[in-house]
Amino acid sequence: MKRTDATEAAPIVDRMLANLIATVPAKGRAGSDARSAIGDTRANAFKLCIDDALGPPLVHCFALARQAGASMQQIDVVRQQIEQEAPVTLGGQLIQNAGIRLCLASEARIIAGMTFVSRQDVEAIKAQMYQPFFDAQEIAADDMDQATFSALIHLNGAMVNHLVATARPLPRMLNFQFFEPLPSLMMAYKLYDDASRCDELREENKVVHPAFCPPTGQALSA
Repeated sequence: MKRTDATEAAPIVDRMLANLIATVPAKGRAGSDARSAIGDTRANAFKLCIDDALGPPLVHCFALARQAGASMQQIDVVRQQIEQEAPVTLGGQLIQNAGIRLCLASEARIIAGMTFVSRQDVEAIKAQMYQPFFDAQEIAADDMDQATFSALIHLNGAMVNHLVATARPLPRMLNFQFFEPLPSLMMAYKLYDDASRCDELREENKVVHPAFCPPTGQALSA
């Protein structure tokens, strides 16, 4: 990378990794390893950019952050912050695009390990990930980067297929409406003839307090 490009790219790397390190837990060996790797990469960002050697350390930082327990929502915040960068040099743009793609890959890996109890959660994640992948694919296509474009297409397809397969065994949803707010125990008894299923209603409808459930919502069909 040329010095002019590296001069712009290195601060982008530093800001990216500053946001990434905020996702790492403060305690534990995994968190310590992630913070060390991220700190080393931040300290040597300019030299790594000049030497065209940033790729492997950057991938390693994201992998360690994910293994340390970074959540999908936290990585998504990192991605959004990277998208706000406005580089003018080719090197800066390459770093920005690489950061976005690493975030998408990390989010997909995290999603693959998630356990879902609600179809709504599955659909929400599918909707949330659609636009970021679409935008990244458009950038790769505009850059005529066939390898990256193909990789993004395959990753997006694999993630969607996983979410569809995950949602398939979950019970289907039906809308309900009561005349007034009710406790989740009473709602479960009225809907299922089984008050012990109150937790399902609370999880599915994101109820703040189980004693005052909204009168409208969604219930499992079985």
